[in-house]
Amino acid sequence: MKELWNYRHLALKLAMSEFRLRYKNSILGFFWSLLEPLLMLVVLYVVFTNLMRVNVEHYQLFLLMGIISWNMFSRGTTMSLSSILGKPSLVQKVYFPREILVISSSITALLMTLLEFIVFGIFMLVFNVVPAITIVYFPLILFAEFLLTLGISFGLASMNVYYRDIQYIWAVILQAGFFAAPIIYPISIIPEKYIWIIMSNPMTRIIDMLRGTVIYSTSPIFGDSIFILAATIVVLVVGYLIFLKLEPGFAEEM
Repeated sequence: MKELWNYRHLALKLAMSEFRLRYKNSILGFFWSLLEPLLMLVVLYVVFTNLMRVNVEHYQLFLLMGIISWNMFSRGTTMSLSSILGKPSLVQKVYFPREILVISSSITALLMTLLEFIVFGIFMLVFNVVPAITIVYFPLILFAEFLLTLGISFGLASMNVYYRDIQYIWAVILQAGFFAAPIIYPISIIPEKYIWIIMSNPMTRIIDMLRGTVIYSTSPIFGDSIFILAATIVVLVVGYLIFLKLEPGFAEEM
């Protein structure tokens, strides 16, 4: 941990560099990261308000919060898949903690998400929704999501060096997860006998808590908070242990 802390500036520089390179030659630049959730919002909002008639208060904000929250998790874990494999010259020729590459990818995803939340704030003003004091929980919940994303990223990034099928399998899992998590629909429409399955996914509780604290002025439920804390710690520790186990062979496998 002390060594990682000493290299914190490198992680931030790599994250900012990756953020700039992502939109280097595009006209709209980083605004593409804002357009993606907005375009998805428009499509899903039209479908679910006109065809399926979802009855949810402030459904525009409900839907946008779900999309942005899931995008951070999806983007962070997807970018991590190439964080090691995509930088062979650094891994093979330069010494530094390899964890920095995974951490920088997760930070890049976080930066993109923060920009999206700025747009979310504008939408709240447009729809005349004023957050209550419960919004103070927002940074803590978002940080928990960041750590959860980082833990999974450690495992994915290291395993993808040895088993290239991981990236394709994870893409399918993310696609299924988008519809399995309550992003476009409320938890209340799920049959009671299946709720425990949905709630066993930490992202379900994170998204629900973000919505509650920002849009609906409700404080996080103690049980949900403990579950997220425990799940985040377990995922982070297991993911990092996998990384440490596989890290010595990175250079040889690449």
